[in-house]
Parts: sequence; C-alpha cells; structure tokens
Amino acid sequence: MLFKALSGLAIPAVVFALEGANGPDQALTFRCDGSFQISILDDLHYGEAPSSVGPIRDALTTNTVAKLLDYEPETDFVVINGDIISRDNVFFHNTTEYIDQAVQPLADRGLTWATLHGNHDPGYNRSVEDMFAREKRFPNSRTRSMVPDPQRVGVTNYYLPVFAADCPTGCGCTPELLLWFFDSRSGFEYQRLDGEGKRIDRPNWVDHDVVDWFLAENERITAKFNKTIPSVSFVHIPFDAFRAIQVGPGLDPSRNPGLNDMNVTAQAQHYCPDGVRNGTCAYGGQDIPFMRAVTSTPGMLGLFTAHIHGASWCYKWTAGSLPDYPVQPEGDGLNICFGQRTGYGGAGDFERGARQLLLRQDKLAKGELDTWIRLESGEAVGAVSLNETFGRDMYPASPNRKTFCEACLEWGS
Repeated sequence: MLFKALSGLAIPAVVFALEGANGPDQALTFRCDGSFQISILDDLHYGEAPSSVGPIRDALTTNTVAKLLDYEPETDFVVINGDIISRDNVFFHNTTEYIDQAVQPLADRGLTWATLHGNHDPGYNRSVEDMFAREKRFPNSRTRSMVPDPQRVGVTNYYLPVFAADCPTGCGCTPELLLWFFDSRSGFEYQRLDGEGKRIDRPNWVDHDVVDWFLAENERITAKFNKTIPSVSFVHIPFDAFRAIQVGPGLDPSRNPGLNDMNVTAQAQHYCPDGVRNGTCAYGGQDIPFMRAVTSTPGMLGLFTAHIHGASWCYKWTAGSLPDYPVQPEGDGLNICFGQRTGYGGAGDFERGARQLLLRQDKLAKGELDTWIRLESGEAVGAVSLNETFGRDMYPASPNRKTFCEACLEWGS
C-alpha cells in the first residue's frame, strides 16, 4: 500500500497544461454566466521528514488536492496561499523541486494558479527567488513579482486583473476585479548567518515598501480607468486584528462558522516597535500600515489568509468591532477570513479542505461574494454570503473533526 501511494510522486519537471478557459495565453476572465470561482489551498507543507514519513504525507497531500479540485469542477483559478514547502534544515539541499508535486494536480486538470510564499518557504538553503523560478517553468503559473528587492520585501507581491468573458486578451478592457497578493515574509535569510553562526530571521509582516507600492498602484489603476475596481486580497500570515478579534469580541459559531481551535499568531507578534525580537515584547505594530491600507481601500471585498491550521472562520471587521484598536476600518468594514489547512504536513490533525470563493459580476458592485469550505470528505461546510448582513445572519456551525495519516502509524513498525 505504501509503495502504491508513493509511486505517483515521480513527476516530470514541466507538465504542460491542457487547453481551456483561463489558459496561459489568455487573461483571467469571468465565465459567460458572469461567475468566477477561486479555490484556495493553504499550508501544503511538502518536504517534511524526507527520510521517514514525509513522502507518505506528501502523497496524501497530492491526493487530497486532487479530490478537492474534483469536488469543485467549476474552479476557474487556484490560489496556493503559502507554506508550500516546509522549512528546511540548515544542512538540507535546495528543495524547490517540491513545487512540482504541489502543482501536479492543477496542471493535470489544465487549471491556472498563483502562489504566495509563507513563513516556511524561505529557508537558509532555499531561496524564494529559486522557488519563483521553479514555478515559472509551468505555463499555467500566474505568479508574479512586482516590487523591487524581493529577497528583502518578499517575492510574491503583485496583482492580477480579471476581465469580462468577452475580453479574453485583456487588451483595451477595464478589469472587472483585481486580485492582490501580499508577501508576509518570515522564515530565514537565504545563505546568511549571524555572528554566532545562527540563521537570521526575516521580518514577519508585509514590508512598508510593499504597502506604499500597493497604495500608489491602486491609485494609478483607479485613475487610469476612472472607476473603483472591486478587489480581493490574499496574505499568508494574518495581521494582528485577527488575533485581537479572537481574544476580544470573539467568534460566534453560528454567525462566523468555521474552526476556531488554535490561538492566532499574527504579523509583528513578538517584535518590539523598534524591530528588535528578543523576547521582551508581545507586539511591535509593524503591520499597522498594511492594515490601514487594506481597510481604507474602496472596493476591497475581503482579505483571505492562512497560517493558523485550526482556524477557518470569517468575520466582518468594522469600526465598532475593536473600539480601542489602533486601526479602524472605513466605510462598511472589511471581511477577513481564514482558509482551511489543506496539506498533511505541519502541525495539527484538523480535517483538510480548501476555501472556495464565488464571485459574480452582478454582485461585485454591491460588495458581495459567497464562500464555503470544501472538505476532503466531499462535504461543503461554513457556507456564508459576505454581504451587508454578514455578521448578523445565522448559519449552521461547522464541524471540528480530525483526520490523520494512517499509513504513517505503520512507519518503522
């Protein structure tokens, strides 16, 4: 059984995509019925324990992703929201080839995708630029890098426009939707040690240069098309408001269905305001500019994050949610959501799944979208409409179940 599970892991360096909508030679577009569905894969964590149970877990992850995509045949686009590969040991070789396993189920189905890097992806022996280069060998990759100095600010800072169905090239058309990707960094500096021979931590927040780029670029796009274009954003590590909401007003399982079974660790946590991390500070506030930017952006429908394997809730963050908090969202507030941990690597045995986003052109102007979690069992849970009544509407509570690698228990027995 073990050998059968592992036999599917030999993957060619490049898998050529099947022909279809949103292929590599096309712009991202809505379907003719005005819909656009995104499947979000979180925390795949390939490459752990390569000499023991790791390959078994990797095979399970690949099979799980394949099942989730088959359960959602209307998927138009896939976002892999960070921690594609688990953090490497100081002595391990470069492990970017795990990208091939991560995208195999997507390439097999002719799907197009984009990635973000998480806190586990940058390692002393793994360059984020090498990861980006490896992914770009696949024709259906949409991942970009738009902010200079990627080793410092992160590689995966970029945006993607989505056009109407009648504009497959994107030329001469106004985007219907913008997808913003923000790199929250963390991990370790590539091939750098400090004076004591220890790996150097990378900051774990969206860099201020990235925030400035986003504000300027969004303003440029708005001026170019003379309109506010609806947008959705993605980041791997949640900003601090997620933590503050969890410990402050808390989550109602009927109004905010989803897992809420792990404490949120957020951007800038354990840093001091001057950027020093020495165990004396709980929170440095370096993510405040990022929070202010996304919560003051007209047309921002929601922000979707990962990182916390035992959290999959959504919440409408408004000015009244955290009255004394240093950031107060403008207007009707911002929908903030966790995804569902997808991979079999990493901590915890929470049931694997993938958050789905369904965007419709006729709902964008009203700031609405629908979302749910598709579990590896095939069940859909936590379905909510992120609209003006979200936060008051009642929904069935989500189950909190566990799944684990049964074949791993036989290792060494």
